[in-house]
Amino acid sequence: MIRAVILDFDGLILDTETPMRASWREIYAGAGLIVADETWAAILGSSADPPAAYDLLDEHLGTPVDREALHERRLRRELELLADQDAMPGVRKLIAQVQARELLLGVASSSERAWVVGFLEDLGLIDRFAAIVCAEDVPRTKPAPDLYERALTALGVRPDEAIAFEDSVHGVAAAKRAGIFCIAVPNAVTRCLRFDEADLIVSSLAERTLDEFLDAAAA
Repeated sequence: MIRAVILDFDGLILDTETPMRASWREIYAGAGLIVADETWAAILGSSADPPAAYDLLDEHLGTPVDREALHERRLRRELELLADQDAMPGVRKLIAQVQARELLLGVASSSERAWVVGFLEDLGLIDRFAAIVCAEDVPRTKPAPDLYERALTALGVRPDEAIAFEDSVHGVAAAKRAGIFCIAVPNAVTRCLRFDEADLIVSSLAERTLDEFLDAAAA
């Protein structure tokens, strides 16, 4: 019996990944670099500020960039693009259904706690979650299983008593390595990838009801 639902944050609860991609595209364009969608999507899920994004620029320019200055510049732009954005389609409905069934709800995110908690507060969703596990809480982020293992412990459930929702290949790998039934919900940035490890793939959280997701996990 499923007792808990664990959600990724970036690209699953809030579409931070489209603004992030746009902010990096502007930087890359200024340097004369074009990064393929598949290359970009493949680096997502392990960090809110993937080192590989800077590595691509270093390699193109043939010299190391000032990562701290570039991070600050890019983050300002991302936050501009994120302003007033609501939760992704189906998120609020799914959370309401989880609560109605009296299931536990958690977040497992490779991002920093301040980032995740801040946006959950802005969305008015912070009090819905019984556990929020972030990058600072574990030795390794996704695709390692640490975040999900920590979330299971915090929620007091076994792997077979939970389902996870993820938008990245790294995230799906992390959930599966933790032994959790995982539903992939690719977004506009990640849908160019294959999600071979996922137990189920849907185009949006709004595509099915919680009961349908639970039935899939029980099949």
